[in-house]
Amino acid sequence: MDSLLTSLPTAPSTPPQQHDHEHGQKPPNSFHPNSTVAVIGAGISGVCAAAHLLQQGLHVTVFERSSIAGGVWHYDPRTAPDPPYPNSVPSKGDHFYDYGYYRGGEPGSGSGYGDDDRGHEEEVDEAWDIATETPFFDGEVHFSPPGPCYAGLKNNVPTHLMASSLETWPEDTEAFINQRYIEEYVQKLAKNHGVDEATQFHTRVDDVRKTPDGRKWQIRSVSLEKGAEGGNKQQQQQQQQRQPRLTEQTALFDLVVVASGHYNMPRIPPTPGLDTWKAHYPDRITHSKQYRSPEPYRGKHVLVIGASVSAMDICRELDGVAAHITQSVRGGKFDLPASLLPESVVRVGAIAEFTLPQDLSTTHSSNPLPPKAPIPGHVRLLDQPQDTSSSSSSSNNIPPIHHVILATGYITSYPFLHHLHSDTSPAHTAAGTHLVVTAEGEMAHNLHRDIFYIPDPTLTFIGVPYYVATFSLFDFQAQALARVFAGKARLPDHAQMRAEYDKRVEEKGLGRGFHSLQAPGLEVAYVQELVDWVNADGAAAGEPLMRAHGEEWKRGYEELKAKMTGFLKSGRGGGVDSGDVKS
Repeated sequence: MDSLLTSLPTAPSTPPQQHDHEHGQKPPNSFHPNSTVAVIGAGISGVCAAAHLLQQGLHVTVFERSSIAGGVWHYDPRTAPDPPYPNSVPSKGDHFYDYGYYRGGEPGSGSGYGDDDRGHEEEVDEAWDIATETPFFDGEVHFSPPGPCYAGLKNNVPTHLMASSLETWPEDTEAFINQRYIEEYVQKLAKNHGVDEATQFHTRVDDVRKTPDGRKWQIRSVSLEKGAEGGNKQQQQQQQQRQPRLTEQTALFDLVVVASGHYNMPRIPPTPGLDTWKAHYPDRITHSKQYRSPEPYRGKHVLVIGASVSAMDICRELDGVAAHITQSVRGGKFDLPASLLPESVVRVGAIAEFTLPQDLSTTHSSNPLPPKAPIPGHVRLLDQPQDTSSSSSSSNNIPPIHHVILATGYITSYPFLHHLHSDTSPAHTAAGTHLVVTAEGEMAHNLHRDIFYIPDPTLTFIGVPYYVATFSLFDFQAQALARVFAGKARLPDHAQMRAEYDKRVEEKGLGRGFHSLQAPGLEVAYVQELVDWVNADGAAAGEPLMRAHGEEWKRGYEELKAKMTGFLKSGRGGGVDSGDVKS
């Protein structure tokens, strides 16, 4: 075979270890300017982190599984593979297929992926043969699934409020702009501050764990090599015909920054019958991560499930294109009001079940429908009695459905840290343990100020908070992190970090809202606390002080909050200028 999975020398694998004071092992203090740092992800959080770390003189390597910086703002017309219906466990993440998929094997069977199959030093005979099993186009999609960015995506926080301290927007930049300009901003930041040069593109991190002595982080990654670019036309054609090559490698680092974002593992609701609909009509049931434009839905009836930002934006894009739009909501505290919807959208309650006629529900193979034909099934709402005599959605006063879009959010997942997951433990058991993600997949546990992993602060996270001005907030996090890693600011001791975290859990509760800074004043206060803490050490050492939000930024942010509050109270319909997505 021309396509080979080459496994370079690796350090011995070890069982999951718990480097926590609570578990009897104190991690070494590795915060000094000569440290090596691995940054996982080259979206805005990873680029900000890497840029500030480089500025502090640390030795940085960024791992990015796609071909370019940009993260969720990078538009790729291809769509991500379907997630499992129902969901797999959070520790699996969006690694729905491993090397075995391309060879017809099972996960972990001679693939270098499973827990019992590490430490290869030879070339693997059964290579990941993308060209043999499936077109390379699909193989690359499975290796690095495209993100949720769609063609019409815009920011919903004005550009003057969402900027890194390292890079300004062009003077003529409007407040709300298309994703391509935001992507260009992230890429300009990466290029101008040395991040691109420090990045290994087409490289997916599959495992991050401590070495047996607890002094280093061992990172196992897989790189996809498509052949050199450039050359004359004949050389380019020859390169295109080459089968891709996957190379596995391990490397050791002092410090790790996880900046892989929120939008990787789609959350599929466990609604009865949804998996049956998906099995029979796979192209008709999709997650919002796979949405790219309204055109495929022209003249169709679309059922959008969800009431958060992506659901509202998709409904507005479908307005005037789809024949009918129905939005199903659960009535939760995070649901956005119907006043944000176009008048054409009909909002209904939560769905109790999806059913098919008896002769279809007992079969398991997919049955392609004519393009104009609706799904021959029935959607029953929770507030309606069960009616087995109906075979269409019309009994709910819902027109026959052509497509279902699940705008149901994402699961918190770090599959490369699977030993810090527990797919069976409930959230309330996580405090005081080594766990970062529990069975619900709704939050990241045991982080000091949403950044430093309390059991071992040499592992960190950037970009965890949400309902924030992301570019700005993540940049503040990155500045604080870089100063700590460079030895210019000191973390509180373990007991202080644990006490602060436990108090926050008591005040905010566990779950989705734990990382939210949506309430008035929370975001500004969070940043001010970071700045005050970092500057306390910096001032004593004669370091330049870190600056918090300026007064102009605060005024602009308060104006935005007031405008949105007034908009919600006004009951106005239609879209909003900003585009209904998190920045």
